Order: sequence, then structure tokens, then C-alpha cells
Amino acid sequence: MGPADVMYELAGIRKVFDGGDVALDDVSLAVGRGERVAFVGPSGAGKTTLFRILNLTLRPTAGTLRVGGIDVAGLSGIALRALRRQVGTVYQQHNLVGRLRVVHNVLAGHLGRWPTARALLSLAWPQHVASAGEALARVGIAEKLYARTDTLSGGQQQRVAIARVLVQGPDVILGDEPVSSVDPSLAAGIVRLLRDIAEATGKTLLMNLHSVDLALEFFPRIVGVRQGRIAFDLPPGKVTPELLATLYAGATAEEGAVPGSDGVLPTSRVCRPVPGLK
Repeated sequence: MGPADVMYELAGIRKVFDGGDVALDDVSLAVGRGERVAFVGPSGAGKTTLFRILNLTLRPTAGTLRVGGIDVAGLSGIALRALRRQVGTVYQQHNLVGRLRVVHNVLAGHLGRWPTARALLSLAWPQHVASAGEALARVGIAEKLYARTDTLSGGQQQRVAIARVLVQGPDVILGDEPVSSVDPSLAAGIVRLLRDIAEATGKTLLMNLHSVDLALEFFPRIVGVRQGRIAFDLPPGKVTPELLATLYAGATAEEGAVPGSDGVLPTSRVCRPVPGLK
């Protein structure tokens, strides 16, 4: 990849929290524009910390991070906020205001570029409603535009959260465990939706997934993270049961030991159980 083709470039990223806890250590990788990458690994491996660095809400302790060719180390104020707007994040928790109507939650995607007066006005009289309607149509719930958000199912609320990111109009979509709080039967549909949106719009998609099955099914590149380091970076066809057993060695089912899309350890699929786990 040439410099113009690289969305993320990480070199020697290290993150140490107060108290000396090392969350990430010597993480180096590059992600191309429009690429789709899944990150897997046990709980506590450092994946969420990595994603907080990728969406620029957390600064690394050491190392170099470039986003779209821009070294973020010296950015602050307006320049940092502008770059943050290019990264939209879908979280495990939907982070919606339940008592507001769907249109208001979706239009929150504009807040990063709207002046305060317009943002406040939009709470009474929604501004740029067409953009919210288009985003909801893309995620398949256009009819919910004026529904009260807390009347929606968990899966529908996650689609509202995705629509909010679409309104934001970022170059990158990050999914930090985006299906962990929805019914397992809906998880594949939401991952597929994000994959299809990224393909249709040319956006870069990075997703932190609890389910190895979903990662292998929907992503052409799988990055395994263990103890704050990159354990492997491979296409799905080369992610063997032996690699996964090593990645999740010592983890319990509750901590993310090679789970399937239903959150249960597979017994006969590609992701076989880690030896010694019940």
C-alpha cells in the first residue's frame, strides 16, 4: 500500500494506565482505506483500549499513530476534533437517549459539526430530517423515524446507533463489540449490515468481536490480540484451531474463550474448544 492508500498506521503503540497496568505493548499494523478487519481475543486482551486509541479518545503512552496520513501526536483543539469526526464508533451499549424520538438520536450524528444554537434548536424542531430518514432506510427501519427510542427492541436500537454513525459521515466505522448486547439470533444480521454498508460506501470497517465465528464469516482479515500484543494477522482461511487455542488459552467461556455467535463454546466447528475448558 502507498501512503495515500493507508487509513491507519500504528508503529510501536504502547499504552500504560495509572498504576502501571500495561494495556498495549508494541502494537504495529497498517489498515488500508476501505479495508475490513476483525479483531478477536479474550476479554482483557486490550482490544477496547486499542479501539479507543483508533477513535482518538485515548492517547497512546508511546509509539506513532497516523490516521489518513496525519500524525495525531501533535493534534489538539479544532484539528483533533475534525479528525475525530472522520471516525464513527458503534459501541456495545447503544448510548441512545431512550425518552427521545429516534429522529433526535440519529441527528446527534451531526453534533460534531453543528453550532450549539442549531443543536439546541434541533431538540425542539429536528433539523435536516431527510438525512436521518435516509440513514434509517439504509439500516432497514425507516418507519421508526418518529418512534420513541425506548420502545424499540435491542436490535432496532443498535440499528439506530448505526444510523447515527452514517449521519456523521465518517471515513472509518469502528465496531467495539457492537453485537454483544443484542440477541445472538440478530448478531449476524447486524454484522452483515455493517459489512454491506462499508462495502457499498467504501468506508474502512474495523470490528472488535466476541464471536470468532462472525469474524471468520464476514471479514477477509483477522487480527488476534492477546495480552496487549498482536498474536496474528491473517486471512480467515489461515486462522487455524491451533492458533485460536493458543490465543484463548487460559480463558473461561465467560471471558471469551473461542465463543461462537451464540456465546457458547463450539464443539464441532472450526473454533474448537480450548483444551482443558469445560
